[in-house]
Amino acid sequence: MFRSFGAPEVLEPTDIEAPRAGAGEIRVRVRAAGVQPIDCAVRSGRRRPGLPIDFPHVTGGEFAGVVDQVGEGVTGIELDAHVLGFRTQWTYAEYVVVPADQVVVKPDAMSWEVAGGLSGAGQAAHTAVEALGVGDGDTFLINGAAGGVGTVAVQLARHRGATVIGTASRRNHDYLRDLGAVPVTYGEGLVERVRALAPKGVDAALDAASADGLRDAMALVKDTDRVGTITSAEACEELGARWIGSRRSLERLADLARLHAEGLLRVHVRSTYPLEQAAEAHRDVESGHGRGKVILLVG
Repeated sequence: MFRSFGAPEVLEPTDIEAPRAGAGEIRVRVRAAGVQPIDCAVRSGRRRPGLPIDFPHVTGGEFAGVVDQVGEGVTGIELDAHVLGFRTQWTYAEYVVVPADQVVVKPDAMSWEVAGGLSGAGQAAHTAVEALGVGDGDTFLINGAAGGVGTVAVQLARHRGATVIGTASRRNHDYLRDLGAVPVTYGEGLVERVRALAPKGVDAALDAASADGLRDAMALVKDTDRVGTITSAEACEELGARWIGSRRSLERLADLARLHAEGLLRVHVRSTYPLEQAAEAHRDVESGHGRGKVILLVG
């Protein structure tokens, strides 16, 4: 929990009363919880999560674990089921209560670490690829392609038949090639480097990293309605790009779980931390240039 906005060290382990499942809800004994950039932004006070924040506050928006309470009226989910899901805040915890339509059954072969980190980045990427109309024959530019959202977006776009060009630091180029993307180094001169790789032009672009990357994308894509960002709200308004807000749903999460189960989607977990080291996990995410997901392990 944190009792005031600030640097990662404001996060501290705290004992509180465990929540209980009400009608239409389930309680999950959490095994893993993903750490997202939005969690860091909420903790620091840079962004609000769409609900009032009362202190002390628990952040987090994705989790996986074992159902240990089933509320009245819930059908189709049984005690001891292994699930992954999402909610707005309060997932850095041993127990999470959510509406029953915000979880799906975890595929048997999916690890707890991957399950805990799939929902947030996965649904953001799924939303973006769908909203930007990425499909067969498109050339799709992703800024920040090696991160949590970028990793999933590359694979979803490739699955739809698009050619993907992904920006990343040079040390992540082999990683992007392994995912099926054409890597390019970000920074000054990016527009010229991308044009050299895509002489016929770029059809759509997603910024998952920075305002500078969004500006470059706007210079490369003719139809600005097909340029979106999940990170640069102010630049988005300034430039006339699309703000891509994650439209999370049971159906979207189920599709991601299916793709993983069929071997069509991989989630790279770069590091794990015990729950009591959430501050260290935030420092890791805020270090920049990270590959894949950071996960908190619970219990």
